Amino acid sequence: MNLGQSESRSITSLCSQLGYSRQAYYQFHLQTQKEALQHDLLLQEVMAIRVHQRRLGTRKLIFMMQDFMEHHSICIGRDAMFDLLAEHGLLVRKRKRGKPITTYSNHWMFKYGNLIVGFIPIMPNQLWVSDITYIIVADGFAYLSLVTDAYSRKIVGFCLCENLSADGCIEALQIALAENPVVESLIHHSDRGSQYCCMDYVKLLNKSNIQISMTQSGDPLENALAERVNGILKDELLEEHYQNFQEAKKAVSIAISIYNHKRPHSSIEYLTPVAAHQRNGELKKYWKNYYVITKRKEAART
Repeated sequence: MNLGQSESRSITSLCSQLGYSRQAYYQFHLQTQKEALQHDLLLQEVMAIRVHQRRLGTRKLIFMMQDFMEHHSICIGRDAMFDLLAEHGLLVRKRKRGKPITTYSNHWMFKYGNLIVGFIPIMPNQLWVSDITYIIVADGFAYLSLVTDAYSRKIVGFCLCENLSADGCIEALQIALAENPVVESLIHHSDRGSQYCCMDYVKLLNKSNIQISMTQSGDPLENALAERVNGILKDELLEEHYQNFQEAKKAVSIAISIYNHKRPHSSIEYLTPVAAHQRNGELKKYWKNYYVITKRKEAART
């Protein structure tokens, strides 16, 4: 009796003891091999995407990989994808870091009221939100000023500076205005930091007939969109530390280009910001506030 016949009889005996047919055994074997191959393909595609978007979350990955999965006849749910990435150590963990103060609002300069309570833009260039965040460079920090269109989530202006003067904010705003020269009924919203209240910044806004809106407290929710954009850049697209300012400056330019042109946003129909910036009308949101949902479920159980 040769080795093949012996193996075949062993399989027959095993199937008989377990109550399965030989056909069921081979189908299971083939299905297992197929799933292993599909998982390898998925992991390869995940790694390819994360060459440029190293910390892109699982839900965004699933959306970006829809065409790839359809082409390869792969069907995998969200939970199964989470499990697959967890098994291979590819889940993104939120970073924890010390935070320098970027906003000083206890100053003598005039502070404007909040004009955007309940306001929802329905087209680009109706509402811009501005904020400053930090990046760790060598043994210190660099400061990134951002101007973001609230409708499309597109970063329309940015500047990385080595200090917290108003110069970076002014340059970011100048870039935004240069790229969007025709703005009507535009509102500019920010915190009450000295950079946004200073004469030069306010003068630039007034010159362009832009309405000025500011938060009324230190609550980040009053400028939530700007805070969210900061988080995406730092958690997904930028490294935790850079060796020098020039390295950080180059990385910021690349990260913002990827953010604007490649990253889909669940809050704007999974469009990229550049694509959404060409649209008009209400954009459907596909995101859920999981923190609020969890709190509601906990309250319902008590």
